[in-house]
Amino acid sequence: MNDIEVQWHPGFVAAMNLELTGNRADLIYEKEYNLNTKPLAIDLLVIKKESFVRIENEVGRLFRGHNIMEYKSPKDHSDIDVFYKSGAYASLYKAYGATLDERAAEDITVSIVRESKPTGLFAYFEKHNVRITNPYHGIYYILDNVLFPTQIIVTGELDKENHIWLKALSDKMEKQDMKDLLERVNALTGKRERELADSVLEVSVRANRHVADELRGGEGVCNALLELMEPEINKIVGEATKAAVKEAVKEAKEESEKKAKEEATQTAVKMLKSGRFTIEEIHEFVPRLTPEEIGMLKIR
Repeated sequence: MNDIEVQWHPGFVAAMNLELTGNRADLIYEKEYNLNTKPLAIDLLVIKKESFVRIENEVGRLFRGHNIMEYKSPKDHSDIDVFYKSGAYASLYKAYGATLDERAAEDITVSIVRESKPTGLFAYFEKHNVRITNPYHGIYYILDNVLFPTQIIVTGELDKENHIWLKALSDKMEKQDMKDLLERVNALTGKRERELADSVLEVSVRANRHVADELRGGEGVCNALLELMEPEINKIVGEATKAAVKEAVKEAKEESEKKAKEEATQTAVKMLKSGRFTIEEIHEFVPRLTPEEIGMLKIR
C-alpha cells in the first residue's frame, strides 16, 4: 500500500514472540531498548532468564544470555555498514552494564532479520573471505569479523510451516499465504497469542491490501476467516478515508490561501501605482502581505 504506512517493527516483535512461544517462560523481551540516548535504540532485545535454556525454534538456537535483534523491513537496505552498526549496538550494550564486565561478551549475540537475502552484503563477505555457515534454511551464521556470535535471518527463505509469523512480514504474499496465515491465527485460543497474532496480521494485511481484498471478495474463504480479517480491512479503509479527507481539506485551504494572496497582491499593486500610499499604509490595508513583499512589488 502507498497511502497507509506499514508499521513493520511492532509486527516483528509480535512475530518473534510467536516464533519463540515454546520458550516464553524463559525469555524477557525489551523492544526498542535504548542505548544511553534515544536515537540509539535496539529494535528488540531478548534476554534469557537462565543461560542454560535451549531455544526450540531455529531462529533462537544461536541465542545466549543477551540477544540483540535488528529488523529491516522489505524497503530497508542491509549493507556492510548496517552489519557493523548492529555489531556496534551490541558493543555499546555490553559496555553499558551496571558494573565492570556485567554483560560478558561471550553471552551476547547479534541477529539481523530481513525478508530477502542481502546480496551486496554477502558479496562483501565473499570478497573479504568472511566465512559463513548455513545451518538451517534462511539462517546464516557469520564466523569472521565479528565480536559476538552473529546470524543473518532471511525470512523469505525460512520454512513456511515452522516460521509462518516471520514470513508474514512481507509485501509479496500470495493468496494462499494469506489464507494459511488467517487459518493459523484462527486456530489460536490463548488471549495473548491472539493479540500478538493480530499485530502480525495487521502488518500483513496493510502490506498486501490487494491480496486481502481479493480474499474478502472471492470464494473459498470461510466466514470465520472473513470475520477475522474484516476488522483489519475496515481499520485500514477508515484510515485511508481520513487521510484522503485530510488531504482534500489541505488542498482546499492551500488553494484558498493562494487566491487570497493573489487578490491582496493585485490590491497592493494598484495602491502602489496610485502613488498616494506608503508601504506601511498598504501593509495596514492588506496585512496578508509583509512590508518586504510589498517593497518587492514596488521594485517590479
